[in-house]
Amino acid sequence: MGMKILFFAGSLRTGSYNKKYVKVAYNIVKAQSSIECEYIDLIDYPLPVYNNDIEVKGFPEACQQLCAKVAAQDAIIISSPENNGSIAALLKNTVDWISRNQNPWPKKHIFLMGASPGALGAIRGLWHTRIPFEALGCYVYPEMSGLPKANDAFAEDGSLKDKASHDRLAKSLTAFLDHIKKT
Repeated sequence: MGMKILFFAGSLRTGSYNKKYVKVAYNIVKAQSSIECEYIDLIDYPLPVYNNDIEVKGFPEACQQLCAKVAAQDAIIISSPENNGSIAALLKNTVDWISRNQNPWPKKHIFLMGASPGALGAIRGLWHTRIPFEALGCYVYPEMSGLPKANDAFAEDGSLKDKASHDRLAKSLTAFLDHIKKT
């Protein structure tokens, strides 16, 4: 059986640039027939703010579902906004809940992406986003992909308007996939 990759955004907003950006990545990778791709929207997996009092009563159903999804993957591609130059609160909460329930994170390959209306494309936040994944034993790919000026980057169909931006992302994803195949 081929490689399995999960895609999601660290954002809940309906028109999220990061949902759009990770869907572009999903379509690029999905075009490679030997890879089983799944996109999920975290809005479908509502989690409370992490609280050990909740955990001792039992893990929320959404946490159990996400844990099973992560456990079944070879790699995870995440596009996340930055909050005040750091990891998005939604993503951190999601990672924390999943890590508390059988912790399927170790040895997962992670590719981080980010999109923002600013000039840096969420890269500042991605540096902070690496930390919990690395602490949990994930293999976080060294290269990250930031999409600046995301408010004007997408065509009506969700594709990237700029061919060079699309090609850069495709090149990064191909390198990521090649790296996974070698490990």
